[in-house]
Amino acid sequence: MPSILSTRLILVCCALAAVSIAQAQTAPPGASRAQQVLAERFARADADHDGRLTLAEAKTGMPRVAQHFDRLDTNHLGYLTLDQLQAELQAGLRRRQASRQ
Repeated sequence: MPSILSTRLILVCCALAAVSIAQAQTAPPGASRAQQVLAERFARADADHDGRLTLAEAKTGMPRVAQHFDRLDTNHLGYLTLDQLQAELQAGLRRRQASRQ
């Protein structure tokens, strides 16, 4: 019969493994730190985990995205995908870089 300490250790290891797997699935390998942070925030904000961020989800989990939701929803589908937000992130970084030159 395993001890309580062994059981707790196993539970902690399982929890850490689950977090590692979840983080690995949110951002592609080689992604920039900004892309990784965006992917993590998107995953937390996407309450139903369908890969689509609705305005309601954005208001709760990503309020700055919610402020610009209509402009970002270029397909007018009522939701945003991580790919759309990452494309906007890259475009914003390019604009900032160009304005410095």
